[in-house]
Amino acid sequence: MPKQKSKKRELAKFHIANELGGIELLDAQYETQNFSRHSHEGYTVGVIERGAQRFYRTGGHHIAPQDSIILVNAEEVHNGHSAVKGGWAYKAMYPLPEQFSTVLQELGSFNSCAPYFPEPVVYDPELANQFRLVFDTLEQSSNRLLRETLVYATLTKLVARHAKSPPISLPKTKIQQSLYTVKEFLDDFPQADVSLEDLSKLAGVSPYHLVRSFQKMYGFPPHAYQIQARLRYAKTLLRSGHPISDAAQESGFHDQSHLHRHFKRAMGLTPKQFLAK
Repeated sequence: MPKQKSKKRELAKFHIANELGGIELLDAQYETQNFSRHSHEGYTVGVIERGAQRFYRTGGHHIAPQDSIILVNAEEVHNGHSAVKGGWAYKAMYPLPEQFSTVLQELGSFNSCAPYFPEPVVYDPELANQFRLVFDTLEQSSNRLLRETLVYATLTKLVARHAKSPPISLPKTKIQQSLYTVKEFLDDFPQADVSLEDLSKLAGVSPYHLVRSFQKMYGFPPHAYQIQARLRYAKTLLRSGHPISDAAQESGFHDQSHLHRHFKRAMGLTPKQFLAK
């Protein structure tokens, strides 16, 4: 009889550490997963456990091999897929900028603003092992004091070793302010069935100018950014206890399968897996 090829499973375990301000955690192994370009409200801090990941960040493509640390700043556009045959495995956390506030106050050198990580990939074996200890502790220990102490100590070391103050933010130009108004509208009303003409009138520019300038400033054209805003809103609804079908409809997706498809491509797990936290 011919040998049947064994199918490798793609696994993703999602967890939320509520006592740590709701830090999201992901333990995953993928072979065919191809993340679409997306962004998170929080930072991405991931340790590659096996294989290697190729991803886009900061205008270029990067490869993170085994034992390296991936760093993506909050709201930074990125994607990802396997860089080697056989896939990759990693563990990651997604701390929000405000969850770094305690760390920044301890260091006293960032003027309490959110840190900026200039390097997409760093090789720091000691810190990688400390993050592994964090992930194992958050999964296995219920000792709140231990969990909190270890997380903040590790984030402090991460910032001290690999972060810089963010680039100086200059006052917004008139067009930048107009684009921000469009972004703010999409964030506030993700479910709205809005046209490009509507958004161009809001910005006071032509539709062509809006698409080109918005993508240059935020890394997405308006329609793709709207999907990101809808995904963020859907996550909020799911965390609040809404059924998947309701979350899909209320956040502006056509139906549950439409949400499922975009959620999996951006998050690496399905809405059902997200709810199984």
